[in-house]
Amino acid sequence: MGKPHPIELRKRVVDYVEEGHSHRSAASRFCVSIKFVNDMVKLKRETGALEPKRQGRAGHGKLASVTGWIDRRLRETGDLTIDQLVEEISDQYGIEAHRVSVWRRIRSLDLTHKKSPARG
Repeated sequence: MGKPHPIELRKRVVDYVEEGHSHRSAASRFCVSIKFVNDMVKLKRETGALEPKRQGRAGHGKLASVTGWIDRRLRETGDLTIDQLVEEISDQYGIEAHRVSVWRRIRSLDLTHKKSPARG
């Protein structure tokens, strides 16, 4: 018998607790943390289900609202660096974004960019 599917494990843990066993006992029996047991019992109580919550930000992150601007900006001036874009986004929109987030947004648009400013 292999490992149970994650949803099946969640169900077993919650069922065990609902049978009257303690969270500590369930954690020990199923080799999971007490926090996991607590979280699963809470999830079941609040949502009625044991499906994992969606990860990540809804709406594709804080750069979703400026995606069109990033696209236009790079097409207008293709020689901007990511650091310059990060600075412009902060200055114009007040959004503090990490350079990796901006790079991912650029990549999602299938655009290219300079890796570093020209050396003089």
